[in-house]
Order: sequence, then C-alpha cells, then structure tokens
Amino acid sequence: MILLNLFWTFFKIGLFTFGGGYAMLPLIQEQVVSNGWLTEEAIVNFIAVSESTPGPFAINIATYVGSQVGGANYGGSILYTILGSAAATLGVVMPSFIVILIVARFYMQFKNSHTVKGLMTGLKPAAIGLIAAAVVTMATTVFIPNGFSFVVFKGYEFYISAVIFALCAFLVFYKRKKIPPVLIICISAVLGIATGFIFDL
Repeated sequence: MILLNLFWTFFKIGLFTFGGGYAMLPLIQEQVVSNGWLTEEAIVNFIAVSESTPGPFAINIATYVGSQVGGANYGGSILYTILGSAAATLGVVMPSFIVILIVARFYMQFKNSHTVKGLMTGLKPAAIGLIAAAVVTMATTVFIPNGFSFVVFKGYEFYISAVIFALCAFLVFYKRKKIPPVLIICISAVLGIATGFIFDL
C-alpha cells in the first residue's frame, strides 16, 4: 500500500539523517527518484519553493512528496493527497521524536563517555559530506541538466543561473549586514522572472 510505503520510506530517511534537513537530501533523492515518485528536477524546484515557505525543510519536502504520490496513485483524490502528506510527514518526524526522548533521558549520564564523543566526532564530518554531495547533485541539475557539453555555454540559461548563484552567495556571505534568506530568495525569484521575460526562457 502506497501510504505504508511513504511512511516507511520517510521513516528510514528520518532515522538515518544526521546534521539537519539538508543532510537528508542525498537520501531523499535516492529514495524518491528510485521509486519513481519525483524527478531530480522536480526535487530541485521544490527545494527552492520550500526555502520561501514556513516550517522545517524536512517536513516541507515530506509533505510535498506525500501529497504528490498519494494523490497521483488515487486519481488526484483529495483524501489520499492529505493521507499521503500525513504518512510521509509522520514518517520523517517519528525517528527524531523517539531518538530525542531517549537522548534526553540518558545524555547527561553519558555525555563524557569516550564512545559518545567518538560518535559525535564521526557524525559531524559525515553530515557535512552528505550536504556537500547534495549541493553537487543540485548544482548539476541546475547548471548542466542534460549532462556536460560545450553546448551548455552557448545558451543564456547557464549564465543567468551562474549570475544569480554568485549574487546570492555574495549576499549570504556579506558581513556588513545580515540579509534574511527569504529576502535573498525573493530577489532571485524577481531576477529569474525578469530574465525569463527578457530572454523568453
């Protein structure tokens, strides 16, 4: 049953993700794409949308995938769209809920343990590695969606994406004044719409 499949898939994603929402991107890409639920491009598009909507990234993307898959498998039924969202969202938050309860109970007893310190030492760089892998995958999807070739450099899309990326990176790391991420997203959206009209993309 698709609802159980959604719950179990996102339960596994939530269980084996360390380092926050972005660290789960490689797992989400692997599971969602391999099941044929969404394409790489659709995931990247939704990541952009989820950054400008309220709530944690992990819950947003689980809700989105659940609604798409639940509705699609039952002829666009509103009921199964809601149930699909609920199943995926419950699946992704349940492991954290259980683990945090256990950690809160025993952490103070074992926080100075060599095993716990070693565990955290190993998990931190692993989380960074997962996030880096997700960044590379998303960058490939955005900049060279059809694979690398010199044809990529002949179109406007590559240069527009590169300029918007560079501008957003500059605004994020601009140290004189902290610019809210939502404002950066809004700026990039306006630039994207403008260039779409100008270059008829």
